[in-house]
Amino acid sequence: MSNSQKQHKEEVRLMKGNEAIAHAAIRCGCDGYFGYPITPQSEILETLVELEPWKTTGMVVLQAESETASINMVYGAAGCGKKAMTSSSSPGVSLMQEGISYMVGAELPGVIVNVMRGGPGLGTIQPSQADYFQTVKGGGHGDYKMITLAPASVQEMADFTVLAFDLAFKYRNPTMVLADGIIGQMMEKVVLPPFQPRWTEEEIRKNTPWATLGKQKNSKPNVITSLELRSEEMEKINLRLQSRYREMEKNEVRYEEIMCEDAEYIIVAFGTTARVSQKAVELARAEGIKAGLLRPITLFPYPSEILMSYTSRIKGILTVEMSAGQMVEDVKLSVCGKVPVEFYGRMGGIVPSPNEVLDALKEKLIK
Repeated sequence: MSNSQKQHKEEVRLMKGNEAIAHAAIRCGCDGYFGYPITPQSEILETLVELEPWKTTGMVVLQAESETASINMVYGAAGCGKKAMTSSSSPGVSLMQEGISYMVGAELPGVIVNVMRGGPGLGTIQPSQADYFQTVKGGGHGDYKMITLAPASVQEMADFTVLAFDLAFKYRNPTMVLADGIIGQMMEKVVLPPFQPRWTEEEIRKNTPWATLGKQKNSKPNVITSLELRSEEMEKINLRLQSRYREMEKNEVRYEEIMCEDAEYIIVAFGTTARVSQKAVELARAEGIKAGLLRPITLFPYPSEILMSYTSRIKGILTVEMSAGQMVEDVKLSVCGKVPVEFYGRMGGIVPSPNEVLDALKEKLIK
């Protein structure tokens, strides 16, 4: 079998979620990864270094001197029309917030992976979902948004890496893959995506006419900046960005419904807590309680319309998170007070059990 045939053959592997991201990045034609090690996502950088893609695809892999440096390296590569990404975990992503805001203001694509750990501060290396506000409400300055994908399996860690690049370039905006430490560290079977060649210089010019590739004949040079000192022009830029976010809300909402058709109670959860809550739904059904699970896949744009559609026939909603309660605010906004919304969460790196979720459902909504 030729190398080309091997590259395009479906490959099934057993690996960690972090490792799946690294493999997927190489296979989807990523030009450069710039990052810094921090638990529980360090295997992304370590796997990339082990795979040595600079010898095969020409992909650059660089451990930057800090998270601040790494996001600005992504900014520079993106400005040249390159597919660039970084990854970190909670406090490291905090250091990237200014750079992310600059990338949005400059209308540059890029992929940021956050494998969340418990906080605040250095906190713990155990899993958390407490970076929800930071991610979907704009952790940096200015009125900006990022499409945020929340994987709940190792397979989705790979799939969403590819999807994140596609969406970033579609909207000329950074995209976030927001996982928790469990999804990053757990091992599952994964079907790796086929190899896509990196863009040639000609393809970069065709696909990114805005990129800074040097002055072309009979054209003005491109200038990439997030600075505009004229208030009227800055408002126009902001209005253009807001219009882009509305397009995201129109076209990119993703979610999964599990046993929701006849449900009287809906559990809303993402990532690891969605996996736990799915088992809780099965336990509830075994007791005659008609429960269902809505798993948001995009945290922005949020699946608000589907939640509102449930309100005419359900008795209540339980939001389950590994945090003090963040996504629950979007659930409440989505249903406009039409049904009760309750919250159950654990913090400090503790993962709730299915029985705990079932008990919370009974205590808070069924009584």
